[in-house]
Amino acid sequence: MKITAINTTLLRIPTPRPISFEFAEHKIVVAEISTDEGVGGLGYSLVFGGSGAEAVQVYIETQLKPLLLNEDPTLVERLWTRMYRADRGIRRVGLAGYAVSALDIGLWDIVGKIANLPCYKLWGGVIDRAPAYGSGGWTTYPLEDLIAEARRYAAMGCQYYKMKIHHPDPRVNRKRVECVRQALGAEVRLMVDVNQRLDVLGAIRQAEALEDLDLFWFEEPVLADDPAACAEVARAIRIPVATGENNQTRFEFRELLEKRAARFLMPDVCRANGFSETLRIGQLAGAYQVALSPHVVHELSLHIVGALSNGSLVEFIDWAPPDLFVGMPKCEDGYFHLPSRSGHGISLAPDAVKKYAANR
Repeated sequence: MKITAINTTLLRIPTPRPISFEFAEHKIVVAEISTDEGVGGLGYSLVFGGSGAEAVQVYIETQLKPLLLNEDPTLVERLWTRMYRADRGIRRVGLAGYAVSALDIGLWDIVGKIANLPCYKLWGGVIDRAPAYGSGGWTTYPLEDLIAEARRYAAMGCQYYKMKIHHPDPRVNRKRVECVRQALGAEVRLMVDVNQRLDVLGAIRQAEALEDLDLFWFEEPVLADDPAACAEVARAIRIPVATGENNQTRFEFRELLEKRAARFLMPDVCRANGFSETLRIGQLAGAYQVALSPHVVHELSLHIVGALSNGSLVEFIDWAPPDLFVGMPKCEDGYFHLPSRSGHGISLAPDAVKKYAANR
């Protein structure tokens, strides 16, 4: 079997309310891989807010696509290594990480289809359903929209909800968390996400202001570039720290683990160089008894959680329009059932490209 073509498309997807208060749109870089035996693979990377998505597409077309054409798509590790090591002038983080991810995801989709297995079973498989947490709660939301979103996820059975705490005054953040806690009751555990906005002292002070609220985790308290600072926060506060959505290689995650910087690691399969590297990160985390809770794209992240014994919660942001994908898993009673379809189980809806193509 040989790869005969790789076609890339950039999709622009408007976001629904209340997410639109923070992001007017997201962009998806799609890579459709064709083979001479008729088996195709769909790879894609979700670019939150869309920034830089055009550059991701160009990097695939100019740097990575030539490395894969006429190669055997089932030799995923060989092709992943070729992509990862080919460009010695740009590290495989940021835009390059998104690009490698899209192609790696598409390759594994092909291998799963050939084996007639969903990816999580191809990698071993440990569970057939995964707990979800509702996620969103940006500080740009009016309070009524914040509470409505939290209640909507709770109505789907989600026993966890994550909200942002971006206000510079810790007391304002606490009041918003208290309002959500009062609206949901004690049955739903809350997480908070700083999104790298604080320094060490600011993060510690904010956590201290929230410690009595029994939060499930305190996410990305400081810059993702500074594992030592994250570890300092983790040692100083009583709320478990989660981080990793903006770390993209096993080498970065190794440093987080060695420094005991978090109890939950959150690689994003669309940023962390695809399924291949995310699996390595998860297995490495298991050696430190650290849980893996992947960042967004739940339809893909499910396969990672389903294949790892230290897999934890799946992040659920309900933003994708129903006419974008076929095969999107549904949240039922707070869980996602792992798909039975071969590969990752997701395909573009028939008119998705026509409707959402960025250059239409």
